[in-house]
Amino acid sequence: MKSQSAEWCGWLLDRRAFVQTGLCALALLTLPRPLAGGFGPSVQYGFIRPHPAKFFRQLPGQVVRCELCPRRCEVSPGERGECGVRENRQGQYYTLVYGNPCAVHVDPIEKKPFFHVLPGSTSFSIATAGCNLRCKFCQNWEISQARPEETYNFDLPPEAVVAAAHQSGAASIAHTYVEPVIFYEYMLEVGRLAKKAGVLNVCHSAGYVNPEPLAKLAEFLDAACIDLKSFDNRFYQELTDGEVAPVLQTLKLLRQKGIHVEIVNLVIPQYNDAMESVSRMCQWIARELGPLTPLHFSRFYPLHKMAHHYPTPVSTLEQARETALAAGLKYVYIGNCPGHPGENSYCHHCGKLVISRRGYQVGEMHLKGGKCGYCGAVIPGRWHPPRPS
Repeated sequence: MKSQSAEWCGWLLDRRAFVQTGLCALALLTLPRPLAGGFGPSVQYGFIRPHPAKFFRQLPGQVVRCELCPRRCEVSPGERGECGVRENRQGQYYTLVYGNPCAVHVDPIEKKPFFHVLPGSTSFSIATAGCNLRCKFCQNWEISQARPEETYNFDLPPEAVVAAAHQSGAASIAHTYVEPVIFYEYMLEVGRLAKKAGVLNVCHSAGYVNPEPLAKLAEFLDAACIDLKSFDNRFYQELTDGEVAPVLQTLKLLRQKGIHVEIVNLVIPQYNDAMESVSRMCQWIARELGPLTPLHFSRFYPLHKMAHHYPTPVSTLEQARETALAAGLKYVYIGNCPGHPGENSYCHHCGKLVISRRGYQVGEMHLKGGKCGYCGAVIPGRWHPPRPS
């Protein structure tokens, strides 16, 4: 007999599968909702302007080696790196997506998902074309696997992003939908201006980035939601064309830099749902990042190159959550199942409900200055907007 939450998740899958497969390209490439002040950036097909890239090394013969992500692509003149958005022009490296997002939206912060960052607020969310991974299960593959000349792009330089975020009433700016590392220079400048303006700067990333650029980005980053797709390197190699070690390194560096970190693990049946592997991952998180690190187990639904597969049983997500709690983690969530009690936040000290949720909707909150409203325990997260610097 199905539980009420399981039935709700089944309905959600059918609806989301329709939306994603039938309307995703349209939804991601439309103009954002009207904003105060007549905000309406120009839009055109293809990239708008090249911009000098950071973190590359010049090699003989005008070849450049990109030092931004672990791929370290060696790119000949006239060619691009694996991400498809960084190009060698006569021995100089350029990004083709600076100020050229193809997706601009005002989202609930819970959609990122951040459950410990300004609950109930909205986030001005941007993405460009491109990605440095090749996830076969990507839900935004229409833009992540595209090049910037294949999408409609907004002319939205960093200062316009911050201004639009203010106009929309958003409390944060999120770099999301695709891997934001590939529009690093854009994200970095937006973060610098956001810090001055008193707007949180956050990202949802796969964490596939080298330590030096990550350390620089951390100066202007308030929170990061990182996809730890599996604790098995074979999974990364076969389903993402990447490696797990750089992601673990990213998580540890973010923690060292004092950045608020939340982790998402998309549970895919038969691929990364073995509880022994889940347990090892959770033990590593508790040991290296701390037991109060929020972890989201998200439900997989068929999409992209895995459209033939089947969705994650709710019971598997519940078992993963119990495994994480047994490993010592205190804030463990179940995602893509609106109405499931695994969406709620319970104080790690007294166990009482501090934030209730249903999907992206926040219900009752029992927090006082970032502390449990019952016992006073400090709840990890970003609970207050930053002051302009």
